[in-house]
Amino acid sequence: MELGQIFAVLGTAASTTETGLSLGQIYAILGAATAVALAGLGSVIGVAIAGQSAAGVVTEDPDKFGQVLLLQALPGTQGIYGLLIGFIIMNKLNIFGGMIDVSTETGLLLFVSALPIAIVGLISAIYQGRTSAAVIGIIAKRPEELGKAITFPVVVETYAVLALLASFLMVNGIPV
Repeated sequence: MELGQIFAVLGTAASTTETGLSLGQIYAILGAATAVALAGLGSVIGVAIAGQSAAGVVTEDPDKFGQVLLLQALPGTQGIYGLLIGFIIMNKLNIFGGMIDVSTETGLLLFVSALPIAIVGLISAIYQGRTSAAVIGIIAKRPEELGKAITFPVVVETYAVLALLASFLMVNGIPV
């Protein structure tokens, strides 16, 4: 199914439901939900991957808990970034205090603006989890090398931050 067909189906569904929401509002809310859901899903997977490695290290040496916990937590930031963009979109719509109406075009723009952090957040969190799991092995053998070990997953984080910045600038550049 092509993207245009997906939006046509959504538009038809929106016009036949009795939600009281405009198509623009639905697209904007869909953008917020996409940012939160995909980036959050990536964080869940990434944190789980790193956590499995961390558990093995802590089983052998419980004193390394703090070091490996830090490495496990790193992939969780993408979920926070997605949540931030979701909140910014919801705030633009004034969703918590009498939602304002937006045109279909504005709603689509807000939806598209959420995609960088949604997609990059999903993928980068998973790969950051894999990278964190790999460097947890460094901590297992050489705990004094935490500074060097943390550098590898932080490099992956850079791209999530760039996607957050892109989504933030696009969302804030859309007048409502």
